[in-house]
Amino acid sequence: MKALVLGGYGAVGVHVVTELRARGDVALAAGRDPRRADLVVDLRRPHTLDAALTGVDVVVNAAGTEDPALVDHVTSHGAAFVDVTATTGYVAALESSAPAAPVLLSAGLAPGLTNLLAAAVHEKAPHGPIDIALLLGSGERYGKASATWAYHLLGRRFDDPATGEEVRNYTRPRRFELPGHGLRRLYRTDYSDQHVLSRDLGVPVRTYFGLGSRLATGALATLTWIPGASTIPPTLHLPGDDRWLALARSRDGHTRWLTGRVQARATGVTAAIAARTAPHLPAGVHHLHQVMGLTDLHQARFD
Repeated sequence: MKALVLGGYGAVGVHVVTELRARGDVALAAGRDPRRADLVVDLRRPHTLDAALTGVDVVVNAAGTEDPALVDHVTSHGAAFVDVTATTGYVAALESSAPAAPVLLSAGLAPGLTNLLAAAVHEKAPHGPIDIALLLGSGERYGKASATWAYHLLGRRFDDPATGEEVRNYTRPRRFELPGHGLRRLYRTDYSDQHVLSRDLGVPVRTYFGLGSRLATGALATLTWIPGASTIPPTLHLPGDDRWLALARSRDGHTRWLTGRVQARATGVTAAIAARTAPHLPAGVHHLHQVMGLTDLHQARFD
């Protein structure tokens, strides 16, 4: 298989490239920096992709660019498209499109692994609500796009996928017993997984988020009430390690969870698995939990 990885030398993209090459595929890192890219492209001008798309089976978007026109441009050339985005509005825009080739979303850690965990819990407890808990290592030096995305949510609101009630990001805490971390307080956050899963599973699904540092998690819960906090440059490096944990639980306490080191690597590995699946799907928009399950990750290594 031949894959083109947009942002292939970034925090997530480098792991996508590494994982695909380790599995015997041709993976080319694409970006604007000629010193680091295998192919130089400028996503602000989609036509610069035309030559790069020759013979490509799948394009993985690890660049943080969220542009439906880019997806349309890639799929019109016959290549499948994989995106690791967690942005609810962008996902909804893609779902309303009619791509000419397969588009596979929810293809990272969250959304992605969180979708598979929730779907696995739903198989055992199909009638009740599901809570997703996501804990990211506060000591990891996130990619610029990931950090900017998290800060951008400060003070912003979203509609609860089950009730339609308006929710402010980083509010409405809930306690979770997290393996290896003890009892933690996490906060509602607008990851796209909860919206897609509530629709597909037919039960309320809600995503809760926290950082490895309790102090840093509390800081998000405070900053979300401060006007203009979302414009703070995401340059602060917080103390802590690089361990992450994703968990899904039903009302009756049935849980499934995964853990590892470096959330960018977990996203990259998952995206690489998705990239090997996407070209075989029918044209249209798909999500990871719709085309595979947790058992399909048996060879994946997240540590």
